[in-house]
Amino acid sequence: MPRTAKPSDFKTPDSEYARTIPCAAIPFSAPLSWVKQGFADIFKAPIISFFYGICFALAAAGIEYLVYLQDSHLVIFPSLIVYMLIGPFLALGLYDASWQVEKHHKPKLFHSIKAIRRNGVSQWSFAVLLCVAMIFWMRVASLLHALYPEMQGASLQAFLPFLISGSVVGLIFSCVIFSISAFSIPLMMERRVDIMTAVFTSYNAVKNNLAPMILWALLIVLGIAIGFLTTGIGMIITMPVLGFATWHGYRQTIQRKH
Repeated sequence: MPRTAKPSDFKTPDSEYARTIPCAAIPFSAPLSWVKQGFADIFKAPIISFFYGICFALAAAGIEYLVYLQDSHLVIFPSLIVYMLIGPFLALGLYDASWQVEKHHKPKLFHSIKAIRRNGVSQWSFAVLLCVAMIFWMRVASLLHALYPEMQGASLQAFLPFLISGSVVGLIFSCVIFSISAFSIPLMMERRVDIMTAVFTSYNAVKNNLAPMILWALLIVLGIAIGFLTTGIGMIITMPVLGFATWHGYRQTIQRKH
């Protein structure tokens, strides 16, 4: 019979600063099993899944509506910055729910909401780091507009410098942000490590499992794309699945405490 989680069950701090926690070597198909486990967790925590799915869906719909009102692609980056800021905190509740299920506790919505207070300093610091990175990315994108052809109906050849440079810069920024954030948030939540330990550990795990992590990144992009293409409705399912799957990926990849 499931029992209610106690705060003492989740207090597992690590005090050493700016270290790299070892990672395991995972098979290429591992992300697919994470997604399968994520789907299973939806049925184990349906209320929590629906609550956070709705939150993600409303955020995505709000971004699309803002772009529609402004009728300009220039608001996309600022909107994504806001999404990047709130996304990790919404995902925290999903990680907490998976953790409760893992410990054979009955998942509680209020308990998952309180996860934002667990190691709050490091988690907020990481959110600010993501925000700064996105702002810097936006400024670089603005500079790249200098390569944008001034005349309407310009040829593809005239657009090529802008398209190539923008794609390369976007790919670099995406890879950096993904590598430092893949497992940072669940690590900070569970083990209460500092932000640098979380970032170094996540980067090391991605670097040493490059092929499966590329597959994982593509699955994340697919889930988010489905959400935005359905005006946020798809995120009611895709984001909880990805959140739960991230926890299972973290558990399989990052070495546990003995």
